[in-house]
Amino acid sequence: MATDGWLTVLTTTDAVEKAEALARGAVEARAAACAQISGPVTSVYRWKGAVETAAEWQVLFKTTGARYDALEAYLREAHDYDTPEIVATPVVRGSADYLRWLEEETAS
Repeated sequence: MATDGWLTVLTTTDAVEKAEALARGAVEARAAACAQISGPVTSVYRWKGAVETAAEWQVLFKTTGARYDALEAYLREAHDYDTPEIVATPVVRGSADYLRWLEEETAS
C-alpha cells in the first residue's frame, strides 16, 4: 500500500459539463483513479463581502497522497473559479483490493 496513504479530494463547479470535464481530465492524467459527480447541491458562501447562494456540482476524486500535488495542480489550471474549493480528506481504512486498484490507476 502507498506510504503516503489515500485521499478523497473535493471540488465544486457551477455546471455539470464542467464537473465532467474536471473528472475526465484528472482520470486521464492519472492524477485520480476515479471521480464521482453529485448535484446539484446548494452552496451558501460569503464572496467579496456578500452572502451568495448558487447551484453547484461536487466532484469527489479518489487518489493517493503521492498524486495529490499533481491533482491539485491540474485542478488549479483547469478550474475556472478564482478560488476553487480543493479539500483533501485522508482515507483511514478501505478494501485492500480497492486501495490497490486506486494505487495502480494513479501510477505514472
